[in-house]
Amino acid sequence: MKVLKFGGTSVGSAGRMQKLLDIINPQERQIVVLSAMSGTTNNLVEIGQAYLVNDKAKAANLVAALKDKYEIVIKDLLKKPETFEQGKGVIDYHFKLLSSFANDLFTPIEDKIILAQGELLSTALYHIYLKEIGVPSVLLPALAFMKTDEDNEPVVDHITTHLNPLLDKHPDVNLFITQGFICRNAFGEIDNLRRGGSDYTASLIGAGIRSEEVQIWTDIDGMHNNDPRIVNNTKPIAQLSFDEAAELAYFGAKILHPQSVFPAQKYKIPVRLLNTMDPQAAGTLITNTSEKDKIKSIAAKDGITAIKIQSSRMLLAHGFLRRVFEVFERYRTSIDMITTSEVAVSLTIDDTTYLGEITAELGKFGSVEIDVNHTIICVVGDFGAEKHGYAARVLEAIKHVPVRMISYGGSDHNMSVLVKTEEKVEVLRSLHSRLF
Repeated sequence: MKVLKFGGTSVGSAGRMQKLLDIINPQERQIVVLSAMSGTTNNLVEIGQAYLVNDKAKAANLVAALKDKYEIVIKDLLKKPETFEQGKGVIDYHFKLLSSFANDLFTPIEDKIILAQGELLSTALYHIYLKEIGVPSVLLPALAFMKTDEDNEPVVDHITTHLNPLLDKHPDVNLFITQGFICRNAFGEIDNLRRGGSDYTASLIGAGIRSEEVQIWTDIDGMHNNDPRIVNNTKPIAQLSFDEAAELAYFGAKILHPQSVFPAQKYKIPVRLLNTMDPQAAGTLITNTSEKDKIKSIAAKDGITAIKIQSSRMLLAHGFLRRVFEVFERYRTSIDMITTSEVAVSLTIDDTTYLGEITAELGKFGSVEIDVNHTIICVVGDFGAEKHGYAARVLEAIKHVPVRMISYGGSDHNMSVLVKTEEKVEVLRSLHSRLF
C-alpha cells in the first residue's frame, strides 16, 4: 500500500483537485494525505490572532472572506445538486464553528482547533467530489489515529494500532483520504505537527502501516542541487540517502519537512519527491543508499544568530560546555552549529524567542557577543573519506567571502559555513559554479 501526500498548491483550486486523479490510481490501494488549500492556513492564523486580541469584528470579516472563497470552490468543484448541497453543508458547518469562537474565552486550545479546519475542509470536499464522479473512497479522520506524547513526539505504535483496523473495515475500497498536519496531543486535545507537517503525517502513516512507498507531491520536480529561485541551471537530484535528505531539509530545502525523513528511515520505507504539475518527471528517490563520492546539493538557512562566549577562566574547566548547553536546554532552543577554541565557544540558533534570557545567563560564564542576520550554507554529499578534497573545493569557491564559522566533521554528509545573509546569493552561486 502506498501513501501519497499532496500539498496546498496541489489542492489549491477546484481544477487542481480534479486533476489529482491524473496521479492517483483508484485501482491501487492507497492512502491520500491532503494539506489545506493553499492560503487557507495563513488565513486561519490571522483569524486566530484576531480572536486572541479580542478583535471580534476583524475575525468576523476574515471568516466571511474565507467562506466566500470556499463558496466559489464548491461551485467549480461540485456540479450535481445533491453533492453541491453536501459541500455547502460542510462549509456551513466549519465556518459556523469558526464564528463560534467570538463567544468564547479564547485559549491556545481554540487556536489549534481553528488551524485544523483547513485540512478538514479540503479532505471533506475532495471526498464528496470523488463520490460525485463515482470513485469509491473512505474519509479517514486523522484525529482518530494520529497522536503525540507528552514531549509532542508522534507515537507510531498508536498509529499502527488505530489505523490498521480502520483500513480493515473496508477491504473492498482502494482509496482512503485523510488529513495532514493535524493530530491529538497527549491530553486528547486537537493539536498539530507544526507548519509543513503534512509531509510528516505521510511519513508517519507510512511507518505506521509499513507502507511500500511514501510519495510527497509538490510543485517542483524533486530536490534540486541548489535553490532554483536564486541559482540558474539547477537540476533535480535522482537519489539521496535519508541522512542527506535530512541535512538538506533541516538546512533550508523547503520541498521537504525536516522531521518527515526519520519515521521512513527507521522503517526503511522509500520516499519519492514528485511534481504535481509534471507527473512524468522522475523526481527524487530517498532510500538508505545513495551515490558515493559525489557532492549532491547546496541549501541555505536564513534567520541565524551567532553567539560567542569568551572566557579564558572557564572554558577549560570541567563541565563548562555542559553548563552552556544546559542554558539552551532550559529555554528549549536548538543549536545549529558549534565551534570551539581554547578560550571561546561560538554557536548558532535560529529561534531568538528567549535570546535576552539566554544572553543574560551566558554572561555569568564570560563575555558574550551576538551577531544577527546570518545564513548557514550547507553543502551535502559524501564527505566521509574526503579522498576528493571536497572541503578544500568548498572553501576555495568562497575564498572571496568573509566566513563567520565553519562546521565540518560532525557528519559524513555535510559541511556548513556561516556567512552574513547579504552574502548568501554570492555564496550559493559561487559554490554552484565550482562544485557543479
